[in-house]
Amino acid sequence: MEKGLKIFSYLPNPRVWKAEIAAKIAGIPIEIIGDKLTEIPNWLWDTKPKKISDTDKKKFKKFKRIGKRGFTSVLYKTDNFIKLIPFGTVPAAFSPDGKTGIFESNSILRAIARQDDHFNLYGKDSFDASRVDSFLDSGLVFSREHQEYLFGLKDMNEALYQRMKSAYEFFLNGIEESLKHSKFIGFDYLTIVDISFFCDFSQFLREGHYEDDLNEKGFDLISEKFIFDYPETYDHLLKLSQIEEFSSVSGTYLDWYKKKLQNSS
Repeated sequence: MEKGLKIFSYLPNPRVWKAEIAAKIAGIPIEIIGDKLTEIPNWLWDTKPKKISDTDKKKFKKFKRIGKRGFTSVLYKTDNFIKLIPFGTVPAAFSPDGKTGIFESNSILRAIARQDDHFNLYGKDSFDASRVDSFLDSGLVFSREHQEYLFGLKDMNEALYQRMKSAYEFFLNGIEESLKHSKFIGFDYLTIVDISFFCDFSQFLREGHYEDDLNEKGFDLISEKFIFDYPETYDHLLKLSQIEEFSSVSGTYLDWYKKKLQNSS
């Protein structure tokens, strides 16, 4: 079976980093296609996505869909795209032959890890693989909540804030406890658990860009005391950010956060 994956998404997107980092480590070929968030409505969502003009949009009128979950404009998604990605979301991934659609970032990450023959990204045996799944599943609430939280930062309310705070504490308490006993999260070697954590938490830290908005509404950054409350997790995040396969994908995304830490110390 041919290895590889094709991914379509808005860019940059830390959720896409997951598969990109894993692919770099395992040497799996992937193709990432996309554009900045504001330009995605000008793309035809398909197994072979392409940018379309206003004239093209008239031709593809039958594929018009109302945007949801972060998109408020009209989107153009082919029937085949919806067949393979029934929830109609991005990132959307496809097998090399374009016949199989894969959605949700951790599932796309798993698709890469299952093609890994040498680095044990999905664990060394079936029990390790199930433990990997346990960590990934435990992070789902955090991932879901921080997506809603980031969308609502400028219009924050007490209910949304407390939901995110609860998910943050539950998730990081587990990660912190795990790192007290192993070099990586859950294991003494790197797995896709570490990759997923790095990408999801890096995205969550974007709340720092809206500190003034939160303060005006009477809220503090949820991650304000991250370095003190979760020192093992903090050290692990920085350690991962220095690994070449991670840093080459994330680029300067975390530079602002590191600078913020330096300024506050």
